[in-house]
Amino acid sequence: MNSFWYLGCLLAGIACMLLIDRRFRLFFWRNPPAATLVALAGTAFLLLWDAAGIASGIFLRGSAEIASGIVLAPELPLEEPVFLVFLVLCTMVLTTGSARILDARRKRDRG
Repeated sequence: MNSFWYLGCLLAGIACMLLIDRRFRLFFWRNPPAATLVALAGTAFLLLWDAAGIASGIFLRGSAEIASGIVLAPELPLEEPVFLVFLVLCTMVLTTGSARILDARRKRDRG
């Protein structure tokens, strides 16, 4: 039986990260062209990493009842690239948000 719970949760996570990003203008809402380039490059790098892991037999799809069961390539489920987009987005929001907090703290300590 196919289930789309995991995919739905990943998409909800992406939506939440984008809402945080929009609220504080951290990544996409700060510089859309640069953010798009970083997101695409990061996701592509991680997909290549996955491909290397799959080719060497390290990464296996396994079976999960919460997954859709749709496979894009051998051992590469539909949810994997969506997860990688979430991972890149989450990393960039955390990185830019942390940098902003640290910068504000430094300014406060100096002044």
